Amino acid sequence: MQTAQPESTADQLLRFADISPAGQARLLDMTHNRLVYGITIIPFVGLPFVYWKHQLDQNVLGLLVWTVSYFIVVLAVRLQRRQYLLDRARLDPLAAVAHWLPVILRMALAHGLGLAALVLIVAGRVPFEYTLLLYMSLAAIMAANATHQSPVFSAFQRFFGAAWGGCTLLTPWAFPEHWHLIMPLCFSYVLSIHRHSSIAHGFFLQQIKLEEDSAKLAENYRRAKDEAEAALHAKIQFLTTASHDLRQPVHAMGFLIESISRRNQEPTLQPALQDLQQSVQSITQMFNSLLDLSRIELGAQSVNLQTVALDPLMNDVATLFREEARSRQIDLRVRLSGGRALVIADAMLLRQSMINLMQNALRYTQQGGVLMAARRRNACWQFEVWDTGVGIAEDDQQRIYSPFFRPEHAWRIDNAGHGLGLAVVARCADLMGASQGLRSREGRGSRFWLRLLAAVPSHERWAMAADQHVAPAKQAATLSGRCLVIDDEPQVRNAWQALLSAWGVETACAASANEALGLLDGGFEPHAVFCDQRLRSGESGFELLQALLERCPDAAGAMISGEFDSPALAQAEQEGYLVLHKPLDPEALYTLLCRLLPAANNGYS
Repeated sequence: MQTAQPESTADQLLRFADISPAGQARLLDMTHNRLVYGITIIPFVGLPFVYWKHQLDQNVLGLLVWTVSYFIVVLAVRLQRRQYLLDRARLDPLAAVAHWLPVILRMALAHGLGLAALVLIVAGRVPFEYTLLLYMSLAAIMAANATHQSPVFSAFQRFFGAAWGGCTLLTPWAFPEHWHLIMPLCFSYVLSIHRHSSIAHGFFLQQIKLEEDSAKLAENYRRAKDEAEAALHAKIQFLTTASHDLRQPVHAMGFLIESISRRNQEPTLQPALQDLQQSVQSITQMFNSLLDLSRIELGAQSVNLQTVALDPLMNDVATLFREEARSRQIDLRVRLSGGRALVIADAMLLRQSMINLMQNALRYTQQGGVLMAARRRNACWQFEVWDTGVGIAEDDQQRIYSPFFRPEHAWRIDNAGHGLGLAVVARCADLMGASQGLRSREGRGSRFWLRLLAAVPSHERWAMAADQHVAPAKQAATLSGRCLVIDDEPQVRNAWQALLSAWGVETACAASANEALGLLDGGFEPHAVFCDQRLRSGESGFELLQALLERCPDAAGAMISGEFDSPALAQAEQEGYLVLHKPLDPEALYTLLCRLLPAANNGYS
């Protein structure tokens, strides 16, 4: 076996043809499962866009025909899946791959063309915000498939080329006024996703090859595992490095939706806008969870032990999975403690552990139910997840928390996992000083649990736990005052302008230090200055903020960034400057402006 090389040459070391027919068939299973699942959910993604276009008083016939057509395709794909499973059981792996690989490649191409057709239907006929959200949704679909369709890389290439290639070509029609700004983002996304999918493809190939060669030599097994871990590290590093660029459009979208909501006078649009706001919040939580998880797996996660209420966290986690359980006819139940369960834990690590345990339970439960419960155990509280899934063999239970380990029956049921979910739970428990365990009977189900030290209840802690889940007050008063915003992204500047103007704030935006200083020279006197940290001109956002506040001693200022570990941000916080992270919550920004803008003080409580 050759020595490990950089990820950019991984495809030269191992190819699909190098895998045995049995391994190729397993890779085909993974890709086919993802295709079927992806096609199944697409019409449900299209329904909100049909409703939104209807609310805009536009003709929805084309979009409705597209959605109904996809529902018909879903039925056909489900019938085809039955034949696929029959052939996989009847044919040997070589014959199954020879017969079904061309079929799956055609499915992937047709699926990609179907998504591009959605953009073609609405291009140039809907508002900017509508098209922007559509492109963001398609980008999220591409990112998900970059991992789970990549076992057969040619299938993903056809899907991505048809779908995102079509979107890119249609950009001048979809964004007639902003296409020259959107087009570079589309091309840069192609490069990012291609690298991400290549790494994921290499990871899947090496996983299969590792299992095939593990019985040969222990040394070969060690080296292949190192390569798999390097691939995972590269993927985590990609997420961390790209976090700034990924957060930019989400940051802008949150501001634009809040601006539309502020200006909207049509009551029938309020439910749709509230759903959009909730979607942006969910995307924000997903980004934060991905970055937090990367810190855990890189060993760079700090631990903040505090009093945490279990019941609100359990309700939150149940909300994330309730729709998936309902769609699969799995009975999802939650048994709360009545508000009594307070534990000493890190809220982020505990929430990530709960999510991973629920994900694991639902993944391997094909019928029956899943139960979340909180139970008192002496001086501890125990969070438990019960399922009626396939269970775990007694010989495998000692290794189930090990990285990259998946029992054989797990591969047969679901090929999407990498064997990391329970390993992350174990790491989180160790970081919090908690214990974890399981009881399982093969074929009957499993019970996983986390045991955490109970916190001493007090009136203050009860109040704190309750306050964490009180919805913020709706912005009522119109603000006044002047703000200066420095950001090199035109989309983000436009979003700032739209949101602050909707709140009644006089706003000036600049893309560089020269533009910002020019505004001050022209007589603009801001009460608040918001400066992005990373500017394309190479200027330091922190140094620019310091210079602007020196020119405007009566103004307040804050750094805005999509990064978390920048030395400049750490220096700014040490020197007492306010640092805000993208995507910035409009509610939090409104509250901050109520404090900073002098004309708003009398109306704020």
